[in-house]
Amino acid sequence: MSGVADFAVSFPRGRADVREMHAASGVPVADILAITHTEGFPALADGEQAWELALAAARELLGRHPVDVDEIRYVVVAGSGQWDRPFWSPAAKVAHELGIRRAHCFEVANFCNAGMAALKIVADRIALDGGGYGLVLVGDRLSRMVDHTDPASKALFNFGDAAGAMLVEPGRGAFTVLHSEMRTDPSWSDYYVGEQRGDRVAIRRAAHRGGLAAAYVENFTALIDRTLDAVGAKLPDVAHLLINQGDRDMHERLLRELDLPAEKSVFNYHRFGHMGGTDTLIALQDLREQRKLRPGDLIILATSAMGFSWGITALEYHE
Repeated sequence: MSGVADFAVSFPRGRADVREMHAASGVPVADILAITHTEGFPALADGEQAWELALAAARELLGRHPVDVDEIRYVVVAGSGQWDRPFWSPAAKVAHELGIRRAHCFEVANFCNAGMAALKIVADRIALDGGGYGLVLVGDRLSRMVDHTDPASKALFNFGDAAGAMLVEPGRGAFTVLHSEMRTDPSWSDYYVGEQRGDRVAIRRAAHRGGLAAAYVENFTALIDRTLDAVGAKLPDVAHLLINQGDRDMHERLLRELDLPAEKSVFNYHRFGHMGGTDTLIALQDLREQRKLRPGDLIILATSAMGFSWGITALEYHE
């Protein structure tokens, strides 16, 4: 058994602005707002790096929950694989800045599902090791990969940036990692691809293909069923369902399909865009700050990724 002892979230200095997107793309403001649901949200400022955000989240976390850095055995950075520098390890860079000298540092690339994929890997390793700590960092530069001059990219205009850090420890932790289920439908593998544009990568979508929202609901529902079976729970036992907020309509559709009330989820669309793999940590932080968590709460995190991949992670809250 292993669990998340604590976690932290950090935000960049910059902001994405809907009216600037309108000026660059020519897409009407109303059409952009139908995707972003807010006029502005956090995004990397010029010169700001994703690894620096991850470092800030890790420093806040370790400042609040100090451990002997020599006991940290794993430092993992999770994201899209488009790091701040090519052929480079952001996990090793963060570890160096934190004075962590004895950990295995590596990256997990699975886009916005990478944080939970990395949590599963590290939680399994810590449980097997029976000691030490793992530091899972979620960081990306999504807003920098969106071409805001391209009207065809408007579905991605809600991409923002944030970073998260999770400290994994043996035992139940504050959030016991009960189970996770993940799967990929590879028929969507070429739907979005990166295109090299000068010194950056821009995301391009293939010709429109219907059925993606339905695939989200179908896969999330199936994985939630398998997860609940694995932990011996039923849907009414779910206290909170937190989801990557890439598409509000799909979010609401999933809740209807599961017959879960909106009060069991967190809607941050009025404050944030899609903040990558940090979405669910931001929502979890909101629940903690608003004192809405109760001991024994079953928390389901629903995450997704290009590819397309879907993941369900079940946590149990203890403090």
